[in-house]
Amino acid sequence: MKIVRTRPTVAFGVAVLAAASLAACGSGSTGSTGGGDDKIAVSLITKDSQNPFFVAMQKGAKAEAAKDGIDLTVGAGKEDGDEQGQVQLIENAIAAGQKGILITPNGPGINAALKKARDAGLYVIALDTPPDPADTVDITFATDNFKAGKMIGEWAKGQLGGKPATIALLDAFNDKVVTVDYNRDQGFLTGMGIDTKDPKKNGDEDKTGTYDGGDYTIVCNEPTGGAEDGGRTAMENCLTKNPNINVVYTINEPAASGADNALKAAGNTGAIIVSVDGGCDGVKEVTDGVIGATAQQYPLKMAELGVKAIADYAKNGTKPSTSPGLDFYDTGVQLVTDKPVSGVESITSTEGAKICWG
Repeated sequence: MKIVRTRPTVAFGVAVLAAASLAACGSGSTGSTGGGDDKIAVSLITKDSQNPFFVAMQKGAKAEAAKDGIDLTVGAGKEDGDEQGQVQLIENAIAAGQKGILITPNGPGINAALKKARDAGLYVIALDTPPDPADTVDITFATDNFKAGKMIGEWAKGQLGGKPATIALLDAFNDKVVTVDYNRDQGFLTGMGIDTKDPKKNGDEDKTGTYDGGDYTIVCNEPTGGAEDGGRTAMENCLTKNPNINVVYTINEPAASGADNALKAAGNTGAIIVSVDGGCDGVKEVTDGVIGATAQQYPLKMAELGVKAIADYAKNGTKPSTSPGLDFYDTGVQLVTDKPVSGVESITSTEGAKICWG
């Protein structure tokens, strides 16, 4: 999926569609008590409704909402990066007098709307993507994305065994700053042993130098939009700069699939691809040798914990706490690979398939 820069008329159309999505997915409540049936009304707003990660998150939230007596309304941006669509959904939740919002932020453009929601008394929880700054929301339930990136970087370094690394970095965006994007990218480079500069900026590191064990060249930082077609286009662009790429970092597994298609079309069958997600499709790609290693995260757990946290807060004022030493609640991550590296803890794709999602 390519990044689309919308004109005002298009943005308005997205907002209208988002509003319609919110109305269609809800249970018909207009207030915090779910239309008089004593249910707590909450909105879940994901980045999009196509990525299997967010589909799994929606599924987990609905299951937990049914258990906790939550009137859950589900909406999403038109695509990953659609900030205006999410802003409209936040406004709808405020207007409906809901108790809380669960959101995977599409970028800093929604921060003002989140502040407005909190000022209106809604309890706001981010899932998967911590906002910047972290206190834009009440709490975040997420993967430690820097750790996830570091794990796949350490694995890639071990696989290279000191050989020169010619690296393609397939990020999410190049026109907005999102924590998941820079944390995974910077974590990967750190795991490789490559010096980074600004920890919140992709692409400012030295393009050549040494990693832990050998020499490296960074060929490109290309945006993918977190989508398969975006991954393919990004990889094609990188290959035009250097056809000998042998290490490919990808923001997520859809982007990894697209990158693999481009590599095969170019006759490059030896590149190592690493990613972050751990969905069932991605784990199968580890089994099939498409992805060398992926850092598995747990969107159902994020959603379940988020729904329960808002339910507890609405019922008795209880607030969740962040994990020790972090500004978010860490929902865990494991490296999935069938080619283990000494000193890098991992599980097999068979084990990963037992706990995957999607």
